[in-house]
Amino acid sequence: MTNNGLTPREIVEKLDRHIIGQDDAKRAVAIALRNRWRRQNVPRELADEISPKNIIMIGPTGVGKTEIARRLAKLDNSPFLKVEASKFTEVGYVGRDVESMIRDLVELSVNMAKSEEQENVRAKAAQIAEERLLDILLPPRLTEMRVNEMLDDSEHSENTGPALEQSQKYDATREKLRQQLKDGKLSGRVVELEVTESRSGPMIEIFSAAGMEDMGLNIKDMLGNMMPQKKKKRTLKVSEAMKILAGEEAQKLIDMDKVTKTAVERVEQSGIIFLDEIDKIVGSDAPHGPDVSREGVQRDLLPIVEGSNVNTRYGMVKTDHILFIAAGAFSSSKPSDLIPELQGRFPIRVELDSLGKEEFIRILTEPNNALVKQYTEMMATEGIKIIFTVDAVAEIAQVATLVNERMENIGARRLYTIMETLLDEISFEAPDMKEKEIKIDAKYVQEKLDDIVEDEDLSRYIL
Repeated sequence: MTNNGLTPREIVEKLDRHIIGQDDAKRAVAIALRNRWRRQNVPRELADEISPKNIIMIGPTGVGKTEIARRLAKLDNSPFLKVEASKFTEVGYVGRDVESMIRDLVELSVNMAKSEEQENVRAKAAQIAEERLLDILLPPRLTEMRVNEMLDDSEHSENTGPALEQSQKYDATREKLRQQLKDGKLSGRVVELEVTESRSGPMIEIFSAAGMEDMGLNIKDMLGNMMPQKKKKRTLKVSEAMKILAGEEAQKLIDMDKVTKTAVERVEQSGIIFLDEIDKIVGSDAPHGPDVSREGVQRDLLPIVEGSNVNTRYGMVKTDHILFIAAGAFSSSKPSDLIPELQGRFPIRVELDSLGKEEFIRILTEPNNALVKQYTEMMATEGIKIIFTVDAVAEIAQVATLVNERMENIGARRLYTIMETLLDEISFEAPDMKEKEIKIDAKYVQEKLDDIVEDEDLSRYIL
């Protein structure tokens, strides 16, 4: 659940580290996230009545809509799912039903909670795996129980000396192997391990068709429980065997009831769904044809956004407090074209700005994950130092702006294609290059890109 208590100002500051500009959108999501914290700190009976303030982001592609939502979820460690609204179809049409987004979100949340629980039991699982691996490397010849039996049996007292000596020798050898295992001296040794194989078959896949997700999952569970797990002997290196055994033991130690309960609670209280391309399900007044289905999708979405119970393989999940962030270009429509009931469930509207040269310069250099930093660090792995001059960055930004104006405006995504084209030769030759320091200035950028930019047909294919 949301409990980090970040203030809206702190949330915006953290988003600023990764996303350039779009202050209105950052402010809106920061308030929405803080409102969750506020809701969880009001009296219980009132908390259930407070609805999330869902948001519609309006703006062209590549301006940071998805990134804002994704980073917000990461800040709060919330289950996050991005879906394209256009992939859904009205009930009765071929396609995915809208409830599947909730089932997908729950699956993500379960995997998150499971990973956290695996981390908690990792140390204990490693200890048990170590003992199992030692049993394989040095099979017990005389168990402690058998030694005790022999000690208690007065009739066989003459055997106790050799038995104890054998047991002590075994223990000493086992401890020596344990130390070698910890020191990594046995990593290359090969062992034979019995590994459990996951069962699946074509029959399960048939029932997993669109619109029948629940039936598919339930049949899979049912068949998995009915059929015995298949085991197969594999020859593996000790290092690989240790990982497999530790994973198996971690799986046994995890309390799946606790994981499921935590996961469902997280979805209900702090889940975030990013509904992209919501403008694609806006229909006209046509009485028949595809627009009927589009409006049908809106009507199917309505109860999910309003708050309803959705059946999942982990039980019923309430959607009342899931935060929905919708986004779309709305180039040929507007949010007011959505059905009135759905509009009312998205009270916050923010418009994102198109990106130009100045924003591109900042995107290339300022964020923690800036593109210039990414390429510099990647080439450093090859022992090559790349230096981007200020005028080179400005030239790259200028090319991106120009190409976006000439062709479809894909925002900051254009920078990726330009950087890849610019550094194509260096990326290919890097392992064999004698020169270990490369300076990229405006002249270098012009030499590599000018011909492509000037040839409009070529730039359509390459940039």
